[in-house]
Amino acid sequence: MGAGIVSSNAGMSTGADDSFYRTLGHTGEKVSCIGMGGFHLGKSELSESEAIKLIHSGIDRGINFMDNCWDYNEGESEKRMGKALAQGGYRKRVLLMTKIDGRTKGEANKQIGESLKRLQTDHVDILQFHEVIRFDDPDRIFAQDGAIEAFLEAKKAGKTRYIGFTGHKDPRIHKYMLEVADRHKFTFDTVQMPINVMDAHFRSFETEVLPDLVKNRNIGVLGMKSMGDSTILKSGKVTARECLHYALSRPVSVLITGIEKPEILDQALEAAHTYKQVSADEITAILKRTEPAALSGQWELFKTSAHFDATAKNPDWLGKESPHVQQYAPPV
Repeated sequence: MGAGIVSSNAGMSTGADDSFYRTLGHTGEKVSCIGMGGFHLGKSELSESEAIKLIHSGIDRGINFMDNCWDYNEGESEKRMGKALAQGGYRKRVLLMTKIDGRTKGEANKQIGESLKRLQTDHVDILQFHEVIRFDDPDRIFAQDGAIEAFLEAKKAGKTRYIGFTGHKDPRIHKYMLEVADRHKFTFDTVQMPINVMDAHFRSFETEVLPDLVKNRNIGVLGMKSMGDSTILKSGKVTARECLHYALSRPVSVLITGIEKPEILDQALEAAHTYKQVSADEITAILKRTEPAALSGQWELFKTSAHFDATAKNPDWLGKESPHVQQYAPPV
């Protein structure tokens, strides 16, 4: 394994708030409860120097989980994070994750190589299958010459230490991904999914997937979309602080959140250090207040529209579909 493997106390500072760090499932890694999302760091309205400064500031203040993806902002997100982590020994202080869209072995291998080059590292700590949002994704990934073969070879070669998957569409697809993995006697290390105040009421990952991951499988849970890229805030039913507090109160290992400004970093860290102060009654009140608005799914556009589905808009990223893959028909 190359240099830069995160240690169990990576990013921690003396006297750090004990509730700020959690265990990443059966990996045993100690991770900050807030993870820095890679997508926002590559946005055009944020300069490269500003993004690098934000990454350094987040790590210096205790964040040790870095999220990214091969397709974020046409690779700009990985390039910026790579430049930031290559400076001053920052790479050794974090657990670095990226995600790959390829469903075939060949396409996944290509994307893994490109991601490592952009990130300026010989390995990522976590490699995830990105956007598992269709019922045929698990079958394609685990098919002969599927992406799982590329991931397993990458792990054997020291290019990653852990393997996971992410998706935002439907908890039943997550459950099927786990079912297919079980059939192939494969155990994921991490699973990423939406955790937010609206999800609790509609097509809920928290209800349908989270308990199995935590209680039965001891898989590290990566929460995301606590504000639905600000869409949930537009409902007028909840504040950003309440969104963060709610998601952090759930049994996730890391809550990944977009951070594109210093004040957003301040907001995330403040919530990470105060979520324990939120009472059960306050959480209940938040859920009661958001339930009527949540039931239609209108504030979780990632579930009810194609707005967030990058691979649906760019099917070539997945690779050529094999005619031998058995398609799965979800139950009616």
